[in-house]
Amino acid sequence: MYFTDRGIEELAARRGEETVTLEWLADSLRTFVDLHPEHESVIESLATWLARPDDDPDL
Repeated sequence: MYFTDRGIEELAARRGEETVTLEWLADSLRTFVDLHPEHESVIESLATWLARPDDDPDL
């Protein structure tokens, strides 16, 4: 298990039953970057990866 899995597991445990929209996710990511600008490039990479279709040949 990677260290980051703990946060992912907490997210699933606490909010796994909720239904969210991609707009909510985008707003949450923007808020996170506003609060933690040093992580902007990581969030940008994650958002770009999530935005690509499953069959993207550049993956």
